[in-house]
Amino acid sequence: MPPASTRTPGTIRTVLFDLDGTLLDTAPDLAQALNTVLIENNRPPLPYETIRPVVSHGGIALIKLGFELEQSDPSFEPLRQRLLETYRENISRLTRPFPGITDVLDVLGERGISWGIVTNKPGWLTDPLLKDLGLYDRATAIVSGDTLDERKPHPAPMLHACELAGSEPGQCVYIGDAERDIEAGINAGMHTLVALFGYFQEHDDPQNWKADDMIESPMDLLAWLDKR
Repeated sequence: MPPASTRTPGTIRTVLFDLDGTLLDTAPDLAQALNTVLIENNRPPLPYETIRPVVSHGGIALIKLGFELEQSDPSFEPLRQRLLETYRENISRLTRPFPGITDVLDVLGERGISWGIVTNKPGWLTDPLLKDLGLYDRATAIVSGDTLDERKPHPAPMLHACELAGSEPGQCVYIGDAERDIEAGINAGMHTLVALFGYFQEHDDPQNWKADDMIESPMDLLAWLDKR
């Protein structure tokens, strides 16, 4: 962990978001894709409430959930690829920014605070999704899971986003809904916030993730910034 001095109070110049479960509510489209693949393979669909908590952990976790397979199974990777193909075909049908996100982005713009995205989602999914929702050209930095060789919780994607935004790590706050998000932000020397409105599994314990704070809704980000 970087020394505390790298995260001392100061002006936040850039807000960085995780994508799935933080900036965008992608669970409806991902759940529909998983259930499509399940039905194709003569398996019953799963309830949305069962799928939603797993979405932040990507296609591997979704296939494990739906098919009860390990990655070593020969059928695992073909099923994962089919899931991603199905998802890509309907990537923005139901996905929307979480309530309040659009207003938050507008206010950040008014305040001269840049914003960006650091996600483990591959670029061939990230970019079209953001373009469909009119967010691609608004973001100062977009770092996907295949932009670099490293992925979260490694700090490299976070530091790359800082460079793209022209901010120092200590001038950035990263918001995410998974422990690896907070770990990545801390490893990079950023301020960190847990998005409690995101996707959480029963065993998750965000109180112990060592984030600077937790927010119940996107609008709470503005209140957190105001307190600084």
